[in-house]
Amino acid sequence: MTRAHLVGLSGNTQRPSRTLGLTTTIVEEIALRTSVESTVFDLVDLGPELGATLDARKAPPRLAGLIDAIAGADALVVASPVYKGAYSGLFKHLFDLIDPAALAGKPVIIAATGGGERHALVVEHALRPLFAFFGAAVAPTAVYAAEKEFLDYRPSQSPLLARIGRAADEAAALVAARRQPLARTA
Repeated sequence: MTRAHLVGLSGNTQRPSRTLGLTTTIVEEIALRTSVESTVFDLVDLGPELGATLDARKAPPRLAGLIDAIAGADALVVASPVYKGAYSGLFKHLFDLIDPAALAGKPVIIAATGGGERHALVVEHALRPLFAFFGAAVAPTAVYAAEKEFLDYRPSQSPLLARIGRAADEAAALVAARRQPLARTA
C-alpha cells in the first residue's frame, strides 16, 4: 500500500507568517505519528492569479496544481489567519473553486492564528462549518494559536503544542481508519 498524502494549506497572504509555521508544525506532528508523504502550500505563493480565477476549469497551472493536490490528498491540514472574525477572503475563494464532492469523508485538521484569544472561536464558527459543508471528516480538536504562543513564527508554548499533539493524534487515527479496507461480511 502506498503512503497516504497529507496536504497542508496555509491561508496567509504575507511573509513571514505564523500561520505557515502552525501549518508546518501540525503536518510534521502528523508525519511523526503515521506514514505519510506531505506537501505544504502557502496561499501567498499564488499571488493575484487566485483572486482573478472565477472558474476552476480556467485556473492557471499553479492554481490548478493546488486544487488538484487538495482534491487528491488523503488528508488536509488547513489554517488561516483571522481577518475580521473569519478566515481570509482568498482562503474562502480557493475553497469556492473546489468541487464539494472532492472533500467528502476526507480527514481535515482545522487551525487558525490571530492576535489574541478573542478570535479563538473562528475555528468553530467559521472553519468547522465550511468543512462540514464539504462533508469532510473534521478532527474533533481544532487548533487556534494567538500571537503570544509563537517564537520566531513557530509554535512555542506548551498548551499550544499539546493541542497540536491531540489534533495530530486524531488526524493519524482518521487517516488510518480511512485507509483500512472495509471488512466484508458474509
